[in-house]
Amino acid sequence: MSLFIFTESVFMSQPNIKCLTLQELELWLIENETKPYRATQIYKWLYKFHAHSFDVMTDISLALRQKLADNFFIGSPTIINVQSSIDGSKKFLYCLNDGHYVESVLIPERNHYTLCISSQVGCAQGCLFCLTAKQGFIRNLGHDEIVSQVQLVLSEIPQNPSMPLTNIVFMGMGEPLANYDNVKTAIDILISSKYGYQFSTRKITLSTCGIVPKMITFSQEIPVLLAVSLNATDNNTRNMLMPVNRTYPIEELLSVCRNYPLRSGRMITIEYVLIKNINDDIKNANRLCQLLRGIRSKINLIPFNAHSKSDFERPDDSTIEEFQKTLIKNNYTVIIRQSKGSDISAACGQLLFEMQR
Repeated sequence: MSLFIFTESVFMSQPNIKCLTLQELELWLIENETKPYRATQIYKWLYKFHAHSFDVMTDISLALRQKLADNFFIGSPTIINVQSSIDGSKKFLYCLNDGHYVESVLIPERNHYTLCISSQVGCAQGCLFCLTAKQGFIRNLGHDEIVSQVQLVLSEIPQNPSMPLTNIVFMGMGEPLANYDNVKTAIDILISSKYGYQFSTRKITLSTCGIVPKMITFSQEIPVLLAVSLNATDNNTRNMLMPVNRTYPIEELLSVCRNYPLRSGRMITIEYVLIKNINDDIKNANRLCQLLRGIRSKINLIPFNAHSKSDFERPDDSTIEEFQKTLIKNNYTVIIRQSKGSDISAACGQLLFEMQR
């Protein structure tokens, strides 16, 4: 199968209506002498009902449907490949309307699915342990391209009430807070009961490398869960692993976490990628305990997932377990995340699509 697939939208002269925010659509309707409340109806058709044609929008007048068709098309990425892991995970490859590609991963849990979605094509953050970073940054995803990952996967999986898709994690390709406006709009659609998917705000998690100013804005505007990718206990190591630390060092990052306005019963997830002989010894475990004092947090330990573009290695199981025990002794809630999908390069830090791959 050729991967050089361009959808017909590349050749369309009209704009894609799904690229408009709800407010932009309302303004367009006002300019075209139409009541702005129609925007919510149109959004419901686009997202809740997955409409691919204006013709199916039966609670909208024929005249408005024709006007919409004359001015817009309904575009969407295309799933062009699905890989299945031995553990049941599935990795989806999407071709965007301009010919770029992103990936997302569907992860089966005990009684539900979690979908790990992307927010950018590539990534500009340059984290040494992450395969996506090797691609570099190409562009941000639009809010419609972010939501479409969820929309398209929902159309692919069986509608089984005992195994629903309930959890969304912004942990795929890209740094979500570097694409703040589009991610915010996408989350608004995902949680909306009027025109979206009604995902619980407790079931959506955004993971950041630590862009401090955007974290502050995020805490005030977006009511979903926060995960912070820390991965080191001193600035020299974190500078080496994560260039963002040179701008927002550990002390500044954790100060924001310490003062983060958490809702009742919620905690910040601290993500810590364990890398052999880099950040995995008991000294680092003890230092992590001290750093996180006063932060309502739980810790996800993520053993490094090897890939061809890094010389880093996964620590031995005994080292991982000792690190966890040290944290537990200090009264932290700690989970060793057993990343799924590593056999199809779908585990944490392994997402990348290149034409030669």
